[in-house]
This record gives sequence, structure tokens and C-alpha cells, in this order.
Amino acid sequence: MTQAPSSNAPGFIVPEPTARPGEAPDFSGLNLNPTSPVERPEPGCEASQTYPLANTLIRVLGDDNVASGPWDPKLSPKTLREGLHIMLKTQIYDSRMLKLQRQGKMSFYMKSRGEEAIAAGAGMALEFEDMLFPSYRQQGLLFARGRDMVDMMCHCLSNAKDNLKGRQLPVHYTWAEGNFFSISGNLGTQFPQAVGWAMASAARGDNTVTASWIGDGTTAEGDFHGACTLASVYQAPVILNVVNNQWAISSFAGIAGGQNATFASRGIGYGLATLRVDGNDFLAVYAATKWAAERGRAGLGATLIETVTYRADAHSTSDDPSRYRPREEAAAWPLGDPIERLKDHLITLGEWDEARHEALQEALSKEVLASYKKAESFGTLREGPLSPTPSMFEDVYAEQPWHIRRQRQDLGV
Repeated sequence: MTQAPSSNAPGFIVPEPTARPGEAPDFSGLNLNPTSPVERPEPGCEASQTYPLANTLIRVLGDDNVASGPWDPKLSPKTLREGLHIMLKTQIYDSRMLKLQRQGKMSFYMKSRGEEAIAAGAGMALEFEDMLFPSYRQQGLLFARGRDMVDMMCHCLSNAKDNLKGRQLPVHYTWAEGNFFSISGNLGTQFPQAVGWAMASAARGDNTVTASWIGDGTTAEGDFHGACTLASVYQAPVILNVVNNQWAISSFAGIAGGQNATFASRGIGYGLATLRVDGNDFLAVYAATKWAAERGRAGLGATLIETVTYRADAHSTSDDPSRYRPREEAAAWPLGDPIERLKDHLITLGEWDEARHEALQEALSKEVLASYKKAESFGTLREGPLSPTPSMFEDVYAEQPWHIRRQRQDLGV
């Protein structure tokens, strides 16, 4: 006979976010305001010296828009303006692509609003030869490497000039020439792939590092843990970035364990160097990535970086965030907007002003619109033309087997 549980027995617990629709946003439990500058150990330090950094927050830009502290990368105004340019370009590009999806000219889109500094900062800190294994919302990596915007749009439109020939969802970019690996819709696979690439690079004697990105929810996948094990055992020159934007498509970070410990602290159990970084601070992201890259190039192994940010828009065009979080939550995010923070920093330095900012916005808007008109000349998802039918038989086998040739013959193509 089964005994009934006592009244004081522990119950089954399902973590809940601090606020649901209609409630006041609450970020008080996230430890986002260190009381003193965070120590910056040398990149050649023992991994154990970084463990305290997994439970604080590395920041460079203060609330006064001034850069300070040991993590300040001392970037020139020109470099800062380049970072602002990439982030603003990403935002304007995203807005145009969302409009196209709503008009039925493409099937799907994912904006990166609120997360622009993560891609721009890392993209500028890494070398072009370094291999990237991104997730979605890293459009800024492509812009940082000079990817042609028309080609990016053609992929999203799935038209005749799509370099993936309509075989991937929009936003799942790939660019072999830019050392940008194909984005996987099966979340988490890019982490072990990145570690394997880094191991192979080290075996060849290359002086490169590999970087990869996943979201907070994906840390609950087995691929995350497998990648961390391999990265630790083989001291792979890889940077494993966990973008903690507080929400997966509809479940908050606590469902992946974020209420119990920081995501950065997961690296401690694997013996990895660990950093927890303000993901809305362009300078902090740049500095942390440079630090981790220097460590990797010196043969000292992998670094796990948690970038703390907030997904300001919907997960994708298939999502309605108002159903599971307060509408005011994005505006209440205490780390602010990454573009505004870098803009205000440049203004504080006397290297920028509102007029120049408006002029840049206008110029980028014109560039995005002109690029779209050119991309649309190659077709759209709704109106075509699409990739030629024979292309479905290409890029699968080095030498086509007989049954594939027979299928193509049967189609008459």
C-alpha cells in the first residue's frame, strides 16, 4: 500500500520567473551591480584564479558613460565609432528584414535587438582567421567581417542568389570564405563542433582560436556538457559563449538552472577559465573576448563566457512574448540598451553627437534599403525566382550515385 506523503513533505517544484504579464518586472536577484571594479587576472593565469569572476559582472562602462577599471580595453575613438556603426547597422537591417517577413516575402526572421554588442564586440576582438560557430542573433559577426548585405538578404529571401539554395531557414547564415560556419537549427550542436575544430587547429599548429555561441536554454542540452568536457580535457583553443538573454522561446532562464547559479559558474566544474560579462557593454564584451583569445592562442585552453543581456524583442516571428512576460520588462532592463550606451560614451568623450548619430542612422537606412532593392531583383520567397530545380541534387555527394542520377533524369533536369 502506498503511503500518503506527509503535509510537510517537499513538493514538486517548477521554477517561475519573477514576473508574468501584468506584473512589475523584477531583476533584483541577478547581481548586476558589482560594488567595486572586478579584478582582471593575466590571460596566462591558472583557470582557478578566474572562478570568482563567474559570480560577479565584468563591466567597463559605468552609469556615467565613462569607461574605467582594469578591463577597459582603451579603444580608440575610431574603433568605438566602428563598433557603433556595426551595432546600428545590425538594428536597422533587422527592422527591414522583419518588415519583409510580415509582407510575406520571406518565411521567418529573428531580430537581435538588445544583443547587438555581443556580436559586434566579439567580432571586432577576434581575428578574421578565427573560426566562428554562431547561433542566431549574431548578424553583427558578419557585419564585423565585411559580409555583403545583399548576399545576406538573398539568403533570407530564399531567392535564386541564396548561397544556401533554399535549404536553410532565413537567418541561418553560412559564409565559408569568412570563416563563419553554418548556423544549426538543432540548438547546441555548434558547441562540440567548435571544440572539435579548435582541437584540429591546435593539432595542425595554427595560431587561431575558435568561438561559438549558444543561448541560456541550450546549456541544458547534452551537447553543452560534452563540449565543455572535450574543451577541458584537450585544452582546446576555443571560446564558449553563453548568451544569457533571460528567455528561451517561452521559458525563462531558471528552467535551464539559471535561478540556482550563474551560467558562467558551470565552467568551474570542468576546470575552464570563466568570465561573467555585461553583454550590453560593448567595451566589456570586446575586452573579455580579447582576454580569452589571448589565452587560447597561448595554448592555455578554453574559456567559458556568460554574456548577461536581455532579448528585447520576440524570440522569432513565430513568437508572442506578451503571453509570458511583462510588456515593460525590456524597458526596465537595468543594463540598458547597448547602442545607446556606446553612443553616450562617445558623446561623453566629445567624439560623437546627436546630429552625427542621426546622420549615420539615415545613411545606414538608405544603404539597407538600396541593398534590399538589389536583393529583391533576384527574387523573393513569394514571387521567385528560386534556386534552379537541378540544384537540389548538388552539394550532397562528391560523386553522384546512380540512383540520384536516375532521379534527376526522371525529372528531366
